[in-house]
Amino acid sequence: MDAEPVDAAPAESAEVAAVQERYARFAREEAPARSALYAAWASGVAEDQGIAGILARIPAVRRQPPLVFAVSRLLGAPLAGFAEWAGWVRAHAEALAEETDRRSLQTNEPLRCAALLPALALIEGPVALLELGASAGLCLYPDRYSYRYDRDGETIALDPAGGASRVVLRSELAGDPRLRMPRVGWRGGIDLAPRDAADPEDRRFLETLVWPGEEGRAARIRSALDIARDDPPTLLRGDASDPAVLARAVSLVPEELTLVVTTPGVLPHVPRAGRERIVETLSRGEIAGRPLRWITIDPRELHGAWRGPVSAEAEGFVLALDAEPLATVDPLGARVVWHRGSGAPRG
Repeated sequence: MDAEPVDAAPAESAEVAAVQERYARFAREEAPARSALYAAWASGVAEDQGIAGILARIPAVRRQPPLVFAVSRLLGAPLAGFAEWAGWVRAHAEALAEETDRRSLQTNEPLRCAALLPALALIEGPVALLELGASAGLCLYPDRYSYRYDRDGETIALDPAGGASRVVLRSELAGDPRLRMPRVGWRGGIDLAPRDAADPEDRRFLETLVWPGEEGRAARIRSALDIARDDPPTLLRGDASDPAVLARAVSLVPEELTLVVTTPGVLPHVPRAGRERIVETLSRGEIAGRPLRWITIDPRELHGAWRGPVSAEAEGFVLALDAEPLATVDPLGARVVWHRGSGAPRG
């Protein structure tokens, strides 16, 4: 007896509905404060089954609206209303699906250093910075950027020893953390697909990940890419959740430096099993016998490794040093609410 044909329509319909729901949520909750254009595109996808069906061809792990929108722009989609963008998508559906499938979100935002700096100030240097999920390594240059923290009507300014940087990071600050420029003696990172600050295509992709309407951000990334191009970090291609990859990276760090591993906003994008391996390893405070300090920026409910109370503030991620919560921060570094006492640096 012949097998009855399988009707794939319900599964396909469910995938389309999932795309529409995901884009509706993005349009409603994430895009309005940052990009009116992305909010319009996402709202259009949520209401257009045909376009949602095209995007449903992309693997679920690659369907994030910011990634799909950035790749479409990379391939030539116009910065215009939804109707024009949708027309482009229909004409380039195959190319969009193929290119998105080989890309990933690599939001390499140097402004995150404004959130990392108060934690770095608690560690005596010189330090070696090892970032997991480093992309092009733009968060590995906290000593090369200038900072302007706005607090209670005043501005706290910090500059590199050589004078003001071409990259100026401005952040709102509440509380009284110790702020000082770090001494960095080595910088490196691990990424599944590291980006080269000297490569024109990589630079263009990182700039395209900036949402339309985010004033000044693309210029900041371009300037930070110039700094990384002129003094490249050591970037390893690999899975940072693999102990062997971590051990290899740590073996490159000069012994005389304090090893500081950073995970600024990357852990939510790591599959759960890998994330748990990373958290367990870094919580131990050593890799392959080498002591380390761990600075992370995470959603408060992402893991249970916290060593101390976590602020119940409604918005923001947790900044922590060695899993001890220090502050609530904007995940991209635009705001820091310090909860821990100013204290003294710890070696």
